[in-house]
This record gives sequence, structure tokens and C-alpha cells, in this order.
Amino acid sequence: MYRRLWGPVRPLESLHPDANPRGYYSDPNSDTNGFIFVRIQGGFHEIRNSICDVVVISRFLNATLVIPELQSTTSSKGISSQFKSFAYLYNEDQFMAALSKDIKVVKTLPKNLKGQRKKKNIPSFKVPYSASPYYYKHRVLPVLKKHSVVELVVSDGGCLQAILPPDLEEYQRLRCRVAFHALRFRQEVQELATKILHRLRAPGQPFVAFDPGMTRDALAHHGCAELFQDVHTELIQHKRQWMIKRGIVKGSLSVNSAKQRLKGSCPLMPEEIGIILRAYGYLWDTIIYVSGGEIFGGQRTLIPLRAMFENVVDRTSLSILWELSRIYGREANLFESNPRSPPSVEEEMKVEAWKTAGPRPRPLPPPPARPKSYNIEGWWGWVAESDNEPDSTVMELRTNAHKLLWEAIDYVICVEADVFIPGFDRDGKGHPNFASLVMGHRLYQSAASKTYRPDRKEVVRLLEEISDHLYHANHTWLMSVRKHLRKRLVDGLLEASTISKSMSFISHPVPECSCLRRDYAGKSINASTSTPSHSQVIAALGIVHFCPAWMENDLTLQTKDKENEEALDEDDSTSSGLFFRKSNGDQEDLSNKEETQLEDQDEVEGGDR
Repeated sequence: MYRRLWGPVRPLESLHPDANPRGYYSDPNSDTNGFIFVRIQGGFHEIRNSICDVVVISRFLNATLVIPELQSTTSSKGISSQFKSFAYLYNEDQFMAALSKDIKVVKTLPKNLKGQRKKKNIPSFKVPYSASPYYYKHRVLPVLKKHSVVELVVSDGGCLQAILPPDLEEYQRLRCRVAFHALRFRQEVQELATKILHRLRAPGQPFVAFDPGMTRDALAHHGCAELFQDVHTELIQHKRQWMIKRGIVKGSLSVNSAKQRLKGSCPLMPEEIGIILRAYGYLWDTIIYVSGGEIFGGQRTLIPLRAMFENVVDRTSLSILWELSRIYGREANLFESNPRSPPSVEEEMKVEAWKTAGPRPRPLPPPPARPKSYNIEGWWGWVAESDNEPDSTVMELRTNAHKLLWEAIDYVICVEADVFIPGFDRDGKGHPNFASLVMGHRLYQSAASKTYRPDRKEVVRLLEEISDHLYHANHTWLMSVRKHLRKRLVDGLLEASTISKSMSFISHPVPECSCLRRDYAGKSINASTSTPSHSQVIAALGIVHFCPAWMENDLTLQTKDKENEEALDEDDSTSSGLFFRKSNGDQEDLSNKEETQLEDQDEVEGGDR
């Protein structure tokens, strides 16, 4: 039972991270073609994708990269003055040191070029999403050579196509070195994430990380407004209308959300994730860590999940206020620095004159200008007032910067989790989101760790089968859910190689950044019981490169870990198939015999063997 819930995915155990250059790879030239200054807009996952791309572009153009400027963390956004833009989220020194053999990185432009930039005299490119390498070679490089500096403005979460030609494969491994080695969060953020991770593991049991992916932008883009049936529906539709006007969404304003859900185009609600986890066999006391800076609809959407699992936690419940405040640094008090100005003498005279004016009736005075004040999770007031989104206050801009730090903490915990399951894997532009990057990092770092990639269309179909008795599923249905989740451990990975990878390489960095362990691969291939499963998976992923000899030293330690895991797997009767906390003798879940049959069947099918 333990192995089924928490154990490794057997066909992927021979995969290991290997992002080192293969073959000849020259050091960066000291004499470069000029400086590339980059301004990056967007959220956490867009920033991470963009940084990987601009490093590759710098290497491709033989340019010196200036530490990128993150538009969400500039001083104008109300953040602490002790941090510069990039350093608010990431460790600058680690970034520069890790890439010292790949590109030349500097913290700022030279004084003469810095002055030209302030005067806006340097050439600037607003680069398109997923541009080809030849765009940079034929359009950017000539300008770079002429002016010795160019500015790139990246706004869509990726400025270089995800799939590169075969002769540029080394640049894909450079992307991996950036994403998984060079981009380390600054020390205070990393320390807090480590503390929270230790608190999660303190009870001595594994945990599941769940990313809902339920942002207002994503719900609006995919037409999922009617999932809520309350004021949130109107807010999502308002956002969708705004997206349609700006060409972000192509289609009509009114979309049948029920059909979108049946097609798998909408996020799985926390309740639905809870049901399939309970059906799979996770007990009511399993620790569920909920990540994500924003869960649209608020905490009420998590109520059904909390009813099924008593240990649903997030970063706020595992840390105290001063720990979170510490990572923000010393910030100015915006309320004191922007006091409300008193009414002018002329306005007071007008009001007094109106009071003492002639006989009634007389016209009413104009209403005072209403200050912009609304609930950040509601925005109730302005939806009917304007078709545009309201301008953000400095306090809201500061909160957006804080969200980057919150997502950084969640990212570390999700990557290290024993099990990860996403509710959705697309953002408000249809691109891979936070959860996709987590799955890519887990695939690179520990490919065999359990990462469920449920087929939303199939899950919705299964849930519709028992919609009249949602919490009273029968044995056959439970078996169907288990079979689906086990199958998707591998099938979902193969599907991501054609869907997610085409939009974000670091969401699926295989086979370019992986290798096969020689000894382990040999044992697997010679074992008749696992030959079809293992060989088919490896062939489908396209992995042909064997790991270097120095990696073989870890094989003994891995074997010992497996032996310990097998010992924990002996008692299988306590939690097999539990769907409710309470059950009687007549409603006993799956027997040990049935459970064993299920394990044997999955071994034949290659589920997690």
C-alpha cells in the first residue's frame, strides 16, 4: 500500500538529471558583440521561462547579459529599497557564478551606456512570444553590433521558441542549467521555504502538494466562468471581455462552461481532486499542502477538500507573520506616505453656499469623487462602472511583488513533495503555468517521484458517473479511478512531451537533460517482467544518452532506500481504498486479496512498476 501511494514510478527510476554539455563546448568570449539589457514582465512562471530564454539568446548572439530587470519588483512598485529588481527574488551572485562558463554576466551597464538608456537612446525590441533563433540572428544581432547594446522587452513569458533545431541542442541543456541550477532564490526566501518543508515533514509522514491553478485569468481565458454560479462568474466574464478587446482571447464572450468542463478545458475543483485522492487510497489524515498565490473564489472553494482531509495546510498555516514579513525587507508605510488631502477652501464655500441657497427645490450638488477602494478578492464595485480593469494602487503593486515570494516558497515545497498533483496546467494565456514548471523540475530532479497528471476530461467523465451519489462510490468506480491515476503517471508524461514541451521547454526537459544509468538500465532490460514497460517508456521519451561513470556510485544508496521502502509496504490492510473516514463491516473497502490483484494487474500494465 505504501509503495502504491508514495513509492517511485518504476519505469522512470533509471532516468537521472544530466544538463552538462556533451561534446565540445567553448567558454564565453571575453570580447562580446555588446550588451543585452532585458526588462521582463509577468508573473512567477513567466519570469522563470523568460530568464532561461534570454540567457540562451545571449549565448547565441555572443553578447554580455546584464542582470535582467523584473518589472514586478522595481522600486516604483513599493518594495523595500534594500533590494534591486532581480535580487528581490533570486540570488544574483549564484546566478552569475553558475553561468560563468556559459555567458558573460554583469550587474549593470557601463556608465556611458547607462546614460544613453536613461535618455532612451538605445535601440529597443519588444520581442514576440516564442521567436525563432533566426529572428535574433537577422534582426537583433546587426543592431547589437552597430550600437553595442540592445534592450529586449519580454512580456509573454517566453521570447524564444521551446523546440530548437537539432544542431542547437546544447542550448536546451543551457536552459536546464539556468532553470535548475543558476536560478536559486535569495537566501531569506530559501531559508523560510526550508523551514516550512521541515515543519511539513516533522510528523514523520510523507505529504501531497496540490496546486489548484484557479486564477481569474486562467478561468476567463478558458471560458470557465459558470463553475462558480455567483458574483465570481460576473468577475470572470468581465476579465474575459477585457481579454477579447485586447486580442488575448479569440472567441465569444458567452461560453458554455459545462461543455468546457466536459472537454477537460477547465480546472479540476479542489473537491474533485479530494475525491479522486480519497478514491485512490489516501487516508483522511494525509497532509495536503495547497500552493498558489491566488485561489479564485477564496477559501470557501477549499471547504470540501478540508472536509475530506483534516490536514490541509498552506504556507500561512506553517509560518508566522513575522517570518513572512522578514522576507519583504523594510518597506515604507504607504498609508502614512500618501495621506488623504483635506478638502479645499473653495469646495467648503460651495457646500456652505448650497446650504444657505434660496427656496427649495434646487439641484443637488454633485456627489464627491469616490476613492478607489474595493475588496481585492471581490472587486464588486467597479464591474458595472467600466469595461476596463481598474488601475492598480501602489499597495496592490506591492502585493503582486509579495506574491512572487509566496510562489517561490510554494515552488520549493512542491518540487520536494513526495507526491504532486495539479488542478490545472495552463495560465491566462493558454501557456504552461506554475504547476507545469513544477512538474518539469520534478521530472529533471527526480523523474521517478510520483507526479500525477490526471486527464481532466476522463476525471470529469468518471465524476459524472456518480454525480447522484458522489460520496458513495462503488468498488468498480474506485478501481476505475485507481487505474486511471496509475496509468497517467506515465501516459501523462508522454502526453506532455508533445503538448507542454512545445510551449515551454523547462516544463518537459526530457530527453535533452536526462540520461540513463547503465547498470540500472541493464538490469531492467534483462528482467523479463519489466522489459515491455521500461523499454517502451524509454523509447517513447527518446532517451538514448547514458549517464557518466561518476553517477554509478549512488546506485548502492538507492538500492538501500528501496529495501527500506519495501519494509514499509508490508501492511496493506489499513488504508486500501478508503473513501470515507467511517465504514462498517458490510462496507469494507478493498480486501487484501483484491488489492494484491490490483497491484499485479498494474505491474503487467506498467502502471508504476
